[in-house]
Amino acid sequence: MAVGSSNDFDLIVLGAGTGGYSAAFRAAQIGLRVALVDEDKIGGTCLHRGCIPTKALLESAAFAERIRHAADFGIDLPGEAVLDYARMAARRDQVVKRMWTGLKTLVDKNKVAWIQGRGRLEGPTTVRVQMHGEDGAPGGGGERVLRGTDVILATGSRVKSLSGLEPDGKRIVTSDDVLTAAALPKDVIIIGAGAVGVEFASMYHDLGVHVTLLEYLPAVVPAEDREVSQLLERSLTRRGVTVMTSARFDVKSVKATKSNVKITVGPEGKQASELTADLLLVATGRAPNIEDVGLETTRAEIERGFVKVDGRMRTREPHLYAIGDIVGGLLLAHTAAHEGIVAAHVIAGEADVHPIDYVQQPRATYCRPEIASIGLTEQQCQEREIPYAVGKVPFQAIAKAIIGGEYEGFAKVIGHKATGDTLGVHLIGPHATDLIAEASLAFELEATPWEIGAATHAHPTLAEVIGEAAMAVDGRSINF
Repeated sequence: MAVGSSNDFDLIVLGAGTGGYSAAFRAAQIGLRVALVDEDKIGGTCLHRGCIPTKALLESAAFAERIRHAADFGIDLPGEAVLDYARMAARRDQVVKRMWTGLKTLVDKNKVAWIQGRGRLEGPTTVRVQMHGEDGAPGGGGERVLRGTDVILATGSRVKSLSGLEPDGKRIVTSDDVLTAAALPKDVIIIGAGAVGVEFASMYHDLGVHVTLLEYLPAVVPAEDREVSQLLERSLTRRGVTVMTSARFDVKSVKATKSNVKITVGPEGKQASELTADLLLVATGRAPNIEDVGLETTRAEIERGFVKVDGRMRTREPHLYAIGDIVGGLLLAHTAAHEGIVAAHVIAGEADVHPIDYVQQPRATYCRPEIASIGLTEQQCQEREIPYAVGKVPFQAIAKAIIGGEYEGFAKVIGHKATGDTLGVHLIGPHATDLIAEASLAFELEATPWEIGAATHAHPTLAEVIGEAAMAVDGRSINF
């Protein structure tokens, strides 16, 4: 443990996104002197340009859709609901500001030194910071050299486009651009049907925008269980979203003008046609921020574009750790936070700190219907030749889902036939991203499907769907 060293700090965290500030706060809580460095606001991409503003807009979109069904609940509203996207955008920004304001107070509460400026490694344990001036101007405050016993690199990621397709922020945009816009397009083409793509497709559609969703692979949300992917595609199509999987196009066919953007695209092996829309949203993933952070001054290794670490977030360079999007894994904010906490405990010298297991990290997608999962998919079980049994229960069997008027989807629990272990839990339906917490705890406690099902689930609640699906692994579901 580094407490009491002659260095400026026991730990320097470079990057103040979810992973970075979580690592800094936990390290301070267990007695380390910590500096948190970032050239931007604390909270990083998730708070300011990612998770939080996106979900605020999705909440407005889902609320608008719910209002359209007010009559189903015996409530008649005069006239049509009027959408004011500028006010939705203002609420989005208010949510972000409120969370940011609260987060800033935690820096002082945890006695972490907040240093605003652009930091760069000079060797494994020294960080040179180009400080912001009093007016916030980058580099206006001179330089400060920080020396630490350990350093955690948490510089995050940025949106990336396809090679040869350059977003202009007007007609060809990224999620960053969408999250600063104050107006809606009439129609949008979205390239990429991963989590980001389907979330924006769902949001735009619920706000009255015509959406075309293109995916290069044969399925939307291709990392999810196949049955989940299939149901989401059916749901989006039924709602009016045009979905094209195995989509093929040449980036040279993309033409942006002052009034629209055009792209020539078609399913693999079939005739292509020209599509026109107000916006083309490129949702093709993220690139790690590993350039110009000084990694070349260390022995840390880069593998397939990401910083290589072990299960306890250690790089090849002693005393240098890396977490979050720069190490690959799942590129999720909550996973970055967990990585940061693991690294903090390792740095503090604690014994038996568990290594990160990405299979046991929950995944969440906030489209409508929501998707959440943890563990192996059925297809992964097949690929690994694991003997398994499946319990699957639809939300239609759950009273609370019927009461709430949202009952599309199902819960699917996968159990190991020989050992009884829980291999995977997959949800698509109302509040799936909240319900996955039970499955995450079950994985942490190594609960079997039978144990999950044996736990009493309050009635009527949506959580019953997990208990029922868990019991269904052994063919013992009560209500389905």
